[in-house]
Amino acid sequence: MQGEDTRDRVRHAGEQGRSGGSGVQEHGGSAGSDDGGEGSPAASAGRGGGRARPRGNPRRPGKRGRRRTLRWVASVLSLLILGTAGAGYLYYEHLNANIKTDDLNLGKNGMADHKANAAGQTPLNILLIGSDARDSAANKALGGARDTFDGPPLADVQMLVHLSADRSNMSVISMPRDTVLKIPECTDRNGKAFKATGWTLTNESLQRGGPGCTVATWYKLTGITIDHFMQVDFAGVVSMADAIGGVPVCVRQNVHSRNSAGQGSGLKLKAGTTSVKGEQALQWLRTRYGFKDGTDLARTEAQHMYMNSMVRELRKSTKLTDPAKLRNLAEAATSALTVDAGLDTVAKLYALAEEFQQVPTERITMTTMPNFYTQRPNFAGKVEPLQPDAEQVFRMVREDIPLDGKASKRKAPAEPRDPAAAPGEIGVSVQNGTYTDELGAARGRATEIAGVLTGKGFTRTTADKQTNPQDRTVVFYPSAELAGDALAVAKAVGLPASSVKKSTDVSGVTLVVGADWREGAAYPKSAAKDEGKAPSSANPLSAGNTKACMPVQPGFTW
Repeated sequence: MQGEDTRDRVRHAGEQGRSGGSGVQEHGGSAGSDDGGEGSPAASAGRGGGRARPRGNPRRPGKRGRRRTLRWVASVLSLLILGTAGAGYLYYEHLNANIKTDDLNLGKNGMADHKANAAGQTPLNILLIGSDARDSAANKALGGARDTFDGPPLADVQMLVHLSADRSNMSVISMPRDTVLKIPECTDRNGKAFKATGWTLTNESLQRGGPGCTVATWYKLTGITIDHFMQVDFAGVVSMADAIGGVPVCVRQNVHSRNSAGQGSGLKLKAGTTSVKGEQALQWLRTRYGFKDGTDLARTEAQHMYMNSMVRELRKSTKLTDPAKLRNLAEAATSALTVDAGLDTVAKLYALAEEFQQVPTERITMTTMPNFYTQRPNFAGKVEPLQPDAEQVFRMVREDIPLDGKASKRKAPAEPRDPAAAPGEIGVSVQNGTYTDELGAARGRATEIAGVLTGKGFTRTTADKQTNPQDRTVVFYPSAELAGDALAVAKAVGLPASSVKKSTDVSGVTLVVGADWREGAAYPKSAAKDEGKAPSSANPLSAGNTKACMPVQPGFTW
């Protein structure tokens, strides 16, 4: 079996490390908070959803080949972690015991399954969470903010990593820690319930049961199925930057992130490119005051630059061959890592790394969720998702469309094998799911859209009095023989194929008009110009861009 083969190879690598041979790689990480304005990034790896590649007859690689393979693993796992925590292969069982686990999804509702493309491949989505926990001596020394020591952590860095089904490209969406939204009802692993919130900051989700509530919050907002999460704290980024000998970063002017009020990370760099490591790398990732306009959005941009640069360094690095250094890094990194059960061993991380290494550097695209400054009372300086641009980015990820706009080898999802019946033969129930806490329900929507379908020949359509609140309009069907009918209904009203979902909660084809379609006879198209790539408001940055350089905020130069 493939899993057994992977475990054997991982243990073999560990044996080589213990005997003084070529060692394993690790990855470092960080998370961050706003200690007077600073916070840092998180990281992760995940389990590939693509089909396993056929394996030939196993044979013992030469020493040089082992080193080359392990350096690739180092690069790939660190890419997945995106500059935060790591895992190693030395002392396999011991390191596995270091890794902490938590539940994947604490939300009231489950997540939809992925749709496979025509080649039988599925995408992979991993939520990277950077915790500002100050619950250890190391984190307290690095994190500052003594008044928060041993308090509940915040999810101050949140990044969704999307690996395409065909493994040709990767997209990353950052959600600013200052995003205002509503957190869904969550129940922690001990059964403690947390009620849904009103408007609040997204980073509070981690306090409401753990990382599984952060996952549930993302799913409620985006509709993107999340396969795994990885959560890290401050210490990982220091270890990672040290292990690879530094990460090149660039500033346009001299910068010192410290003002007269003591706000800032303490970062001090000369203009141009500097290789940062250790605590200085953490300062870069936490810097808010000193970059661009001094906002959390500027910090996110700097984090993207760092991660891209680190990916490039790791892919050309030959420095991760010191077993003693890697052993120390493995201990620190795995001790800082919390994952879901699907990623709870080094062997699982290794298997996922094999999937991620297929993505070319230039096909990695970093983006920030499109946003605008909210006008809600008590949230001055905070942001909300900018629509329809944010939904455009979320939709592209849901439908496995590359955010860089480049053609890939993706194969379109297969059409349902069961052909659709004639419109007049398809029974359709329409429900009003437009209710939101803020706006209530749009009256008469089920009747109105039932009339639209009837006018298009679906004469067996009825308006159902049942209400079923949904953020996005969806067409449910109960069994495979009705999949074609459901797709025909979706096409008739202009819904994308991704809105068609199987559900055992319905007895026939059921169209639920969601909060995204509160008015009009036609499903609203995105007002943002969709050129098949992320909108400019997402501030996309390719990992292949080697000339990115952070502007410095006025008043923070020297």
